[in-house]
Amino acid sequence: MTDRYRTSSGRLIDRDSPLAFSFDGRRLKGYAGDTLASALLADGTHLMARSFKYHRPRGVLTAGAEEPSALVTVGEGGRATPNLRATQVELFDGLVARSQNNWPRLDFDLQAASNAAARLLPAGFYYKTFMWPANFWPFYERIIRRMAGMGRAPDATDPDRYDKKHHHCDVLVVGAGPAGLAAALAAGRAGARVVIADEGAALGGELLSGDAGIDDASATDWVRNTLEELESLPETKILPRTTIFGYYDDNHLAGLERVGDHLAAPPPGKPRQRLWTIRAREVVLAAGAHERPLVFRDNDRPGIMLAGATRSYLNRQGVRIGERVVVFTGNDGAYRTAIDLAAAGSSVTIVDLRETADGTLATKARSAGVEIVAGHAIVATEGRRRLSAIEIMQLNQSGQAVTGAARRIECDALAMSGGWNPSLHLFSQSGGEILYDAELAAFRPGRPNQSARPVGAANGDFALAACLANGHDAGVEAANKTGYSGNAGNSPKAGGETTEEPARTIWLVPSSTPIGKGGKHFVDFQNDVTAADIELAAREGFQSVEHMKRYTTAGMGTDQGKTGNVNALALLARARGCEIEEVGVTTFRPPYTPITFGALAGRDLGPILADPLRKTPIDAWHELAGAEFELVGQWRRPFYYPKSGEGKWDAVHREIRGVRESVGILDATTLGKIEIEGPDAATLLNWVYTNNWESLKPGRCRYGLMCGEDGMVFDDGVTACLADDRYLMHTTTGNAARVLDWLEEWLQTEWPDLRVYCASATEKYATVNLAGPNARRLLEDLSDGLDLSNEAFPFMSWREGEVAGIPARIFRVSFTGELSYEVNVPASFGRALWTACITAGEKYAITPFGTEALHVLRAEKGYIAVGQDTDGTVTPIDLGMAGLVSKRKDFLGKRSLARADMVVPGRRHLVGLLTGDPEEVLPEGAHIVETVLARPPMTTLGHVTSSYYSPTIGRSIALAMLADGRERIGEPVRMPIEDGRVVSATVTHPIFFDPEGERFRG
Repeated sequence: MTDRYRTSSGRLIDRDSPLAFSFDGRRLKGYAGDTLASALLADGTHLMARSFKYHRPRGVLTAGAEEPSALVTVGEGGRATPNLRATQVELFDGLVARSQNNWPRLDFDLQAASNAAARLLPAGFYYKTFMWPANFWPFYERIIRRMAGMGRAPDATDPDRYDKKHHHCDVLVVGAGPAGLAAALAAGRAGARVVIADEGAALGGELLSGDAGIDDASATDWVRNTLEELESLPETKILPRTTIFGYYDDNHLAGLERVGDHLAAPPPGKPRQRLWTIRAREVVLAAGAHERPLVFRDNDRPGIMLAGATRSYLNRQGVRIGERVVVFTGNDGAYRTAIDLAAAGSSVTIVDLRETADGTLATKARSAGVEIVAGHAIVATEGRRRLSAIEIMQLNQSGQAVTGAARRIECDALAMSGGWNPSLHLFSQSGGEILYDAELAAFRPGRPNQSARPVGAANGDFALAACLANGHDAGVEAANKTGYSGNAGNSPKAGGETTEEPARTIWLVPSSTPIGKGGKHFVDFQNDVTAADIELAAREGFQSVEHMKRYTTAGMGTDQGKTGNVNALALLARARGCEIEEVGVTTFRPPYTPITFGALAGRDLGPILADPLRKTPIDAWHELAGAEFELVGQWRRPFYYPKSGEGKWDAVHREIRGVRESVGILDATTLGKIEIEGPDAATLLNWVYTNNWESLKPGRCRYGLMCGEDGMVFDDGVTACLADDRYLMHTTTGNAARVLDWLEEWLQTEWPDLRVYCASATEKYATVNLAGPNARRLLEDLSDGLDLSNEAFPFMSWREGEVAGIPARIFRVSFTGELSYEVNVPASFGRALWTACITAGEKYAITPFGTEALHVLRAEKGYIAVGQDTDGTVTPIDLGMAGLVSKRKDFLGKRSLARADMVVPGRRHLVGLLTGDPEEVLPEGAHIVETVLARPPMTTLGHVTSSYYSPTIGRSIALAMLADGRERIGEPVRMPIEDGRVVSATVTHPIFFDPEGERFRG
């Protein structure tokens, strides 16, 4: 370890707090306030990574969240986290970091052979190769995934805790640079509830790297004073180390706070990270800007960095990136970096794309001993593990070619700057308009879609005075809009700013060799996308910006194209021969930077918290009775009730016989229940169900099928008319929430004029189902005075009364094919009702039955189970339920059912199957094929949807969706099974038991 590149300055580091760390097994030293990147640079280590595709040596490019190259794994065991940006990893004592994507080691990576074969690996090569033979793809995939990729996820369990927090505020300020601090201070002084969040550990943004003054104080003092005042405001919250990564509807933003990532382990009782969800009435976006690299030949060698990042490391951590540094730029901003480097003792040469360099900053640079070579461009670089030299040539007047003899300059680092791009990610996520600004040579915010105010560099205003003024004004406006008009004070004033000369933007720096030959011009450093790749994409027809993005993978890495996107768009425009604004921008999506799965999960871990486990009020009884359970959606339901010595199917068949021969009892609480009330309730039902509902009278029930707009069945159930303007809709267990969402979506977006209100009632009631020939007798024993005769209480009707002394609503419906009653009582009485039924039913040998017996019972009757016998491609006509499709009224999906494809021959119909061997139970999902061949592929005619052994019928039965199935009844079909056998069956009607329905009507 050497501090050869460490200076005596460094505003953020504490030299009295040395820290030991390791990188790839090397023991190194840094200081509190260092990042992993700055500590490695101080040691002279520039090689930190290998590139994604070509495995080229790579070093750090930036100093922040936009870093595309220096990705590392930090930590060991369960705390190991891959793909962290070395630029954001805060150093702590004992930190262990490893490089990624190399073998056998970073400085000798055999996979770098792919760089030599680069001509065989152009953009989109994976779409054109590895196509034959098809069965080799798994082999190809393993190799590709091993060679290309990021870090490896840890195998051990994560020992840390993660939290979530919800917060409301009047004004959320994103970014704590000069504009953000000015905005937060103004809004806070005005009295608003303010949250200011910044991804950095130290707040101040670019002020931490520069030497500007504000309000007659140094930038550092102004930042400190501002933060102290913000902390003193009772309604202001400051969130350092917090990245706002998503901007959603209604000013809902999400952020990730790194609570303990800068420590070896989080303190006891503290989370490692915290996920914030923030509702803000007004948002000020002060997220700054990202510096653009210059696209020139071999611009990716270790030691080549952005000029702004170079200045950050120098002034924040006191680290020079080299002793002989070249600054390559077309703007005055990089001159500040050159001046600071020269003051720190580096020998500096500026290569300026502009024809002349005579401005104020150029004069100061020459006075500092900096050589300036104007009107030139870098045409080549040298060096392997670190830059060693460059070649420059003179640009012609248009800047499109180089002329004259090349000059070689030895150097160990290069700082480049192609200009700055406002950070548009959150503004774009909010739905705001993005416009191209030719003067800035960048895209900037246009018309907002939500209450968002981009300010400062995020709005394309890079001068400090403009950042402070814009931020202050935005804070005042945001506070005033939320009702606060206190004294916000005066806008901070910047001092000592220098006027900058006009910049020159050259999107593709010309070289002495053709593009794509004799070197690579990198645009996207993370995914190894070059200028030649973008030209190839345009030649091959991928001229839409989104098509180019996917074909080349530009902007698709974890950096989301923060450094390379605008260059890529400009080069696509160049290849198409159009202006950049005609190309447009790609879609920015959350998250702004990657976030951990742990943060998203929070404390919702384990089988209960990861997905809430819902239990019925009768669940404890089932558990005491020794039930085996299954999950249906989030509900735990009894699967079957085994007795001593019984296997699964012994128990299920006993339960089925109990229902068919006497009476069974089922916990049906989990069925979805939605109360629908209002004068237009019947109109709503008419729209969402395929059959007519206006004729349904109070006291009666009706079965209905619900279709999506595509005409495909997505739910079914029985709805009861409780009154002329009130209904109780029953849905399948797994679809209850989806159906309620469906109703609300239409009521709120398409039919807001309908006077209807919907409310979930699933948890409001416990439901006990009594089914079997003795169901009426048992219910009569429990409900004194309630007339249960067919005449008084017919099938598909409901009544109110008392059951076991409990007020109840009783529905006479059946999903088993037997005489059946569903008894609804308040949920708190569910266990009492169940116990009373069990006790009173002892004389009838009552049998509790679970979901598996229920499925066999319903399959014997040919009743469908939505989601099992349907798959999103099935219409009511396919199910043989054309009688439920009204020809007189409109409903959701009716238009789709009229499409030609819905009635063409060959559509699959619901049918029954009887195997030749009565003992053979078909596997669900088995394909019915036209012709059995030795191996796939075979032409399929359909598949088995439900298959069981029926003790009632004494043989196996199955339901299937079969092409032209109703026309095939009586025909034989064949199904190849996994073990190589072929099973034959006969197509039948799907109803296997009591086809006339005498039992459930009895």
